[in-house]
Amino acid sequence: MYVEGFVIPVPVDRKDDYVAMARSAAQIFKDYGATRVVECWADDVPMGELTSFPRAVRIEDGEAVVLSWIEYPDRATRDACNAQVRVDPRMEALVTNSFFAGRRMIYGGFSAFLDR
Repeated sequence: MYVEGFVIPVPVDRKDDYVAMARSAAQIFKDYGATRVVECWADDVPMGELTSFPRAVRIEDGEAVVLSWIEYPDRATRDACNAQVRVDPRMEALVTNSFFAGRRMIYGGFSAFLDR
């Protein structure tokens, strides 16, 4: 399994918009090979003194942290999926109308070594 993870600052007053956007994006990723898409709204995410999810994305007043991940069978599938998602007009429309601070988003790909 290969996992692509994201930590994103999202305006609290746009939560419903984010949820709608995430649902649409999830379908696009699944259309191209993702096996699972998970989106999580911060519920118990304290501001750490040195490091924390809020500090990592330089959270601002009125924002919440979203943790999300996409699962794939392997990295090759992830790479092919991302290439197709980048040119999909459905995703282009979602990105064009984006309202969250993508420049402060943290993301990366991970090879899973434990799944119980």
